[in-house]
Amino acid sequence: MTGKTACVIGAGFGGLALAIRLQSAGIATTLIEGRDKPGGRGYYWEREGFTFDAGPTVITDPACLTELWALTGHDMAEDVTLMPVTPFYRLAWPDGTQFDYSNDEIALNAEIAKLNPADIAGYQRFLAYSAEVYEEGYVKLGHKPFLDFASMVKAAPALAKNQAWRSVYSMVSHFIEDERLREALSFHTLLVGGNPMTTSAIYALIHKLEKDGGVWWAKGGTNRLVAGMVTHFERLGGTVRLGDAVTQVHTFGCRASEVETASGWRQRFDAVASNADVVHSYKALLGGSKRGQVNGARLARKRFSPSLFVVHFGLEGTWPGIPHHMIVFGPRYGELLKDIYDRGVLPEDFSIYLHHPTVTDPAMAPEGKSTFYALVPVAHLGKLAIDWEQMGPVLEKRILDELGRRLIPDIHARIVTKFHYTPRDFATDLNAHVGSAFSLEPILTQSAFFRAHNRDDVIENFYLVGAGTHPGAGIPGVVGSAKATAGLMLEDMAR
Repeated sequence: MTGKTACVIGAGFGGLALAIRLQSAGIATTLIEGRDKPGGRGYYWEREGFTFDAGPTVITDPACLTELWALTGHDMAEDVTLMPVTPFYRLAWPDGTQFDYSNDEIALNAEIAKLNPADIAGYQRFLAYSAEVYEEGYVKLGHKPFLDFASMVKAAPALAKNQAWRSVYSMVSHFIEDERLREALSFHTLLVGGNPMTTSAIYALIHKLEKDGGVWWAKGGTNRLVAGMVTHFERLGGTVRLGDAVTQVHTFGCRASEVETASGWRQRFDAVASNADVVHSYKALLGGSKRGQVNGARLARKRFSPSLFVVHFGLEGTWPGIPHHMIVFGPRYGELLKDIYDRGVLPEDFSIYLHHPTVTDPAMAPEGKSTFYALVPVAHLGKLAIDWEQMGPVLEKRILDELGRRLIPDIHARIVTKFHYTPRDFATDLNAHVGSAFSLEPILTQSAFFRAHNRDDVIENFYLVGAGTHPGAGIPGVVGSAKATAGLMLEDMAR
């Protein structure tokens, strides 16, 4: 051990990954989580024998996770079993068209040919573009902190070369003719909170990320990946405090000095990192300092990603014909996205991400039963100010009715248990600003240097990790942010 100490606030994926990296490097690290279980957005519930993951449920780039164990010569398989998912997603449109999306090139070309044979050649050109932005945006820049504008200027030629000012949908449309295929190749940004119509084309790298690394499931649920990370952190000697939320990060001059929790526990650390929501980190945790007040107000004025409405339900019966991940598109795409991101209305129609883990991992439900969740993006609380206590049951029924019409005709009769999670829950359970599910919206003017910085500009030993800082949301994104932030912390503490 180095004799140095660090505190990581929040046990989401970013906080866990950062804590593991620090502890692996000999920094005595304390991880503090306000909720009763670790995981952050990777929380879970157990009801009537069903296991319901809060999310995220799509694991890509497993190498970014295995690296956390390899730092100390361990193997992730000691604690976590990853299972391949195929197809990655099944996409379904209202006219009955279906498209199975995978990295099997022969099968994928056959799926493309079903919709538009002329787009096979265009897809190959798109794949080449995706590979290029993956190399520039993920491999070269994804784990590098952007602390000053000069670092952004240095990256500008690569961004310009790859037309980063264009949207993912615009770039896909440059290569692809069929509208359904345009949707199939652009919807991925929604998984990190981005509007395909406005998110920088750099995020087309997700396609290459999935093609090379595959899509995976942690046996037992995403919660078992969280548990495995906690086990490994504690194996290395790290300390976890659960159920005791941090209430204040005390400062002395330009340094974070002590961390205080709701129970009154208080301790001094050499460095403090927050995996909490970025606005909450400044406005609440650093609210006793001028820096916290000023930067919290500045961040709150930025554009935030939408929230989510999620219906968790357990059914009688098994459904081998419904894949693990499914996108059930509604009748609109672009206009629906405008309703969610710009207009701030709750539309009558919707697109649904349907998660069906028991088709891969039957132990997620009692024998002969199935676990599902249906997720619908909705505007965040800052745009859509409705009473979710009143609207929640209404929207839940509409979503289940649509799944009954499209997939499971007797769905209501088969329901064993169900509950829903609203934008208000994101705000109260996770301190998420305006109930955003993904923090800052990933547009070009809020990327890299323009996101909250991995190390604060004023409080020299206060750091950020997670979706609100570089590179952004999603498991690879927040684990990448941990790598960038850990590098800064270790360098600073070595001085």
